[in-house]
This record gives sequence, structure tokens and C-alpha cells, in this order.
Amino acid sequence: MKIMLTGDVIGRPGRREFAAQTKKLKERENIDIVVVNGENAADGRGLTKDTFEELLAAGADIVTSGNHIFDKRDVFDIIDREPFLLRPANYPEGVPGHGWCVYPYRAKNIGVLNLSGRVFMPPMDCPFQKAEEVLPLLQKECDIILVDFHAEVTSEKAALAFALDGRINAIVGTHTHVQTADERILPKGAAFISDLGMTGPINSIIGFEINSVMPKLTLSMPTRFEVGKAPCVYSALIVEIDEQNRTVGVKRIFLK
Repeated sequence: MKIMLTGDVIGRPGRREFAAQTKKLKERENIDIVVVNGENAADGRGLTKDTFEELLAAGADIVTSGNHIFDKRDVFDIIDREPFLLRPANYPEGVPGHGWCVYPYRAKNIGVLNLSGRVFMPPMDCPFQKAEEVLPLLQKECDIILVDFHAEVTSEKAALAFALDGRINAIVGTHTHVQTADERILPKGAAFISDLGMTGPINSIIGFEINSVMPKLTLSMPTRFEVGKAPCVYSALIVEIDEQNRTVGVKRIFLK
């Protein structure tokens, strides 16, 4: 089995790039399941019903997210009723939505857990403790377990990866929009990459129009970030899993 985890989709250009490349990659690489981070899919911040459905139509099976998931109020109409739309599981108790899912595929159950980091990120419950709470539940139901860790700092991502190694098939970092080149299989068998990168405008500042970002960084002035324009990059990691549910291969994708 091959599972492709695709990095943060940025606005309309990112959605178009996701649609253009995903179906080609599924055919060329024999991809069975696609997991994509969609928290920036609507105007660069948040997700709506329409953009969620657009990602599904373009080839996504499961949509994960992060700290921007609630930036568009429209998401409240779907977050509780869409089983394969995830928000970080370590949001405090009582927040709408769900942080993990079980996706049936042929004779397998695929568990996906979404977590948020805490270093240089909005306040959240501890992702390490939440993972320890949820993993036994997933292990009872699932043959394969994947984790999207939406975090800023590579050390925090690596720490969680090693903490979960041997109990999951893959853990991928999202959020920074910059793909790292450290993809590998950890000593106990989990695939890992510090950050998938983004699917969005390449001539930009992490997906946003350069001139819209500069006033904030050079003058400390408030400004509205605008999504950049094409051309785009497409960033992903393909994880290969054998019949015994062991991770046996990783392949980094960076198309531009």
C-alpha cells in the first residue's frame, strides 16, 4: 500500500495545483490513499465547506488541519459531521470537531491522528500526553496509523516522532510551509519528515504575496496577508507499507 501525505494547501492557487497534480501522482506512483493538510485552503487561512469538498473532489481522502482551522466560520457547519475532516486532537475539551479518524480501505483500517505543537504556537493541551491517550484507541481498531503534527519547531516534531516510533507507521510535520530534506524511516519503523512543505505559490513568503507581508516584517505594521500567485509547488511524502503493515519505504515529492 502507498499513502501520500501532502503539505499545506495555500488558497486557490494551491487548490488548483493540488487538483492538477494529485490525480497524476496517484496514477504514476500507484497511490492508494491521500491525506492533505487543508487549513490554509480558503484564502490562505482556514477552510470552508466548498474548499473542503473541492479537496475531496481533487483526490483527497482525509483532510487534516492546524491552528487556522477555525478562521472561517463556515467550517463550523461541517466540522462535527465530516468524519474525515480533522482538527488537532489536543485542542481543549469541548472544542467542535474530532482529532482522529479511522478510514477503511479494502481490508485495512487506517488511523489518522492530528496534533498541534506548543512551541511558538497558540496554547494547546500537551500533544505528547494526547498521543498517549489516543494511540491505544487507534491500535485496537487500526492496522496502520499516521500522524500529522502541525508544529513550528523541528526539535518538537523530532521528539514526538521518536516518542511514537515503533507504534505508528508515519509521522509528518506540517505548518512551516517549507519542505525539509530529512525524510527517513526511524529505527523502530516509523516514517518521518520534519515538514512536508506547502502546495502553493513558490514566488512568495510561505505562500503569501511578498508585498503584503513586508510591512509586518520591516515596519511592524499590521497588514492583511494575500495569497500569492502561480507558479506553485506541490510538496508531499509517499509512505509505502507492506502486507504485514510495516513501513518499508519513503519518497519525498517536490514538484515545481
